[in-house]
Amino acid sequence: MTDARDQQAAADARLDDEAELRRWTPQEVVEKQLLPYKSVRVLKQKCYRRQVHHHNDGGRITFTLDDIRRENVRTAVTPFVQGGAK
Repeated sequence: MTDARDQQAAADARLDDEAELRRWTPQEVVEKQLLPYKSVRVLKQKCYRRQVHHHNDGGRITFTLDDIRRENVRTAVTPFVQGGAK
């Protein structure tokens, strides 16, 4: 039973490593809703204007997991607390 858990943990770790190295296209990012953009065209335009974290791999726009994380942090909204804490 422990062997099965160890094998599953190893497989999960391998998938995590592969996810860190994976590159997503703008189409995949929009399709999987990894960033809050509904149009591939808008996402590409923001990349051309250097308004979104991305990579230019051989002239093609791609996104790493780190790019997606950084963009989600950049666009996060901090809630406003009314009336102060008591």
